[in-house]
Order: sequence, then C-alpha cells, then structure tokens
Amino acid sequence: MNKVVVGLSGGVDSSTAAAILHHQGYEVVGLTLWLMKGKGQCCSEGMVDAAKLCDQLGVPHHIVDSRDLFQENIVDYLVGGYSAGITPLPCSQCNKAVKFGPMLKYAHAELGIDQIATGHYARTRYDEATGRYQLLRAIDWTKDQSYFLYDLSQDVLARVIFPLGETPKTETRQIAAKFALHTADKPESQDLCLVEANGSMRAFLDKYITPQKGDIVDQAGNVLGQHDGVHHYTIGQRKGLGIAHREPLYVVELDAKNNRVIVGDRAATLAPECTVQRINWVSIPAPTSPIKAEVQIRYRSTAVPATIIPLENARVRIVFDEPQSSITPGQAAVWYQGEALLGGGVIELET
Repeated sequence: MNKVVVGLSGGVDSSTAAAILHHQGYEVVGLTLWLMKGKGQCCSEGMVDAAKLCDQLGVPHHIVDSRDLFQENIVDYLVGGYSAGITPLPCSQCNKAVKFGPMLKYAHAELGIDQIATGHYARTRYDEATGRYQLLRAIDWTKDQSYFLYDLSQDVLARVIFPLGETPKTETRQIAAKFALHTADKPESQDLCLVEANGSMRAFLDKYITPQKGDIVDQAGNVLGQHDGVHHYTIGQRKGLGIAHREPLYVVELDAKNNRVIVGDRAATLAPECTVQRINWVSIPAPTSPIKAEVQIRYRSTAVPATIIPLENARVRIVFDEPQSSITPGQAAVWYQGEALLGGGVIELET
C-alpha cells in the first residue's frame, strides 16, 4: 500500500485532499505544522480541526513544532523586507523553507515515508525529454496556486502529490460533503496566516517595527502630506494616503532610507521592465538565451507577454511587451508557457 504524509492546516482544501487519498487506498498520515499561536487555520484552531479530521478518517496525526523555523524564515524575513522599503511575499518563501522541505524531511526520517501531499491547486508531471518534473497550473485557473510554488525543488516535485489539481474549486466542498467531513462548511481563509492571527498586516508589523512619521512627497520632492511609517505602504497603493489632490495619486516608491513615501499619477506607476533575483528554474533547465513567456507579477494579476533575458548570478531581466503597473520589489515574478510554470524569482529593488 502506498503511504503518504498529508499536510493538514485544518481547512477544507487540505482535509479534502487527505480524504481523497484515503479513499483511493493510500495509507494516510496527517501532519500539521505548528507555526504560531493565535487564531487562524495555521494556528490553534487549525490544529484542532486537523486532529478531528484524522480521527474521522481513522489515521494518525502528527504535530511538529515549527515555530522557530517560521520565526526565522517568515517573520524575520517580512520584518527585514518591510524595514528596507520592499513588500516581501511570504507564501512562496514559507512553502519552500518551512513547509514542503521540512515536511519531506520529517516524513522520511521519522515515519519512513517518501511522499507528501497538500491541498494546493496545482499539478505536476514528469517530462521525459528534459528529465525534469514540471509544475503545471491547476485545471481551475481561477484558483490556481502554482504562483506560490515556483520555488520548489526538483526533489520536492518528484515526491509531492496535489490531489486537488484536477478539481474545480467549486467541487471541493461537494467532495468534502460527500465524505461528510466536518470542515466541509468551514469558511475559507481570505488572508495571510499572519494577518488572520494578528488582525491586520499593520498590527503584525507594528509589533516589530516602531512607526516613524515622515513626509509623503511627489516625484519632484514637494511635500504633500505625512505618513505614519513607510512600512504601512506598498507600491501601487491608492487608498489611505490622506491627501486631497486634483487627480488620483499612487505610491510609486518607498524611500526607507530617508523615511519618505513617494507618490505620482497612474502613468508614474508604469514600468517597461524589471530585474528578478533568486531564480528557480522549474519546468525547463536554465536557458542561456532570451525566451518568450507570460509573466505574472502578483497572485491576482493576469500573466502578460514578456521576454526573459538571463543574467549572471541567478538573475534575469524581464522586458514586458507593454509597460506594467505597480511592479513591486519583494514580490514574486513567475513565468509560464501555457499551463507550465517555467521559473520564477523575487523582484529586485532597483537602485
């Protein structure tokens, strides 16, 4: 019998993934990572719901204390980024450094199991031509989560199962109801786990970064208003600036060094290109010459045509066919050809 360790957050997606595999005849072991204290699916209530799910399925449930790992790789990473005037994306970092790799390590070392599964909406396949495991968008592109998984290694992709990759999101709760899972009607998480646990990203950041008042200026340096901490703002932000102006203003730059928030009109948010670092090539080997692809610069954005130009030191320059709005340092840029995720990295802060 195939054995698999299923990562359980206590939500409907991971619960349904575990139930599907159990129904298919896998010997399932549930695993929940204790990331922090507080409310939310990754916190106390999530662990309780995950334990109930395992009890319902009649399978073992393990809890691993990952709080120190989460603090180092996510909390410190976010605080450092926001302090430097960038807007880090925690989810892909968490998947790589806190969840998938450590889950596989625990599964192998403690349980003698070499496969893991999660409730992410994505798919994998092995490509004979390149000898690589490819990461594919989920069948339901509206719920596809491959964007957050771009940094997974070939070793992880070779040993992970995504049971919901072929399932439309609308059917997940139907499947959960069919299996009579107690999480079938559980509300879906709408925010980052840190936001759920702290009430807002502002509240989380203010625990670690002392708010410091400063100027909101236009691109010519004229003072238009005051801010209460650079870390409270992000590129492209329009609401909450507290400035009366003849035309809408957007955050176009965060000058953490001089404690300034720089604003401009919508045209000022557009840029024709960006540089991306810490590249992970996924479905294809690293190319040595430019390639065409569709690039996604935030989770909810549409992938747009661009040219990916390889640079030294695991970096690329992305030149968009048309200028893009609010390219945000610290966020992930991920590129696809059709359903296949080719690679991705972190947008650099241009200096």
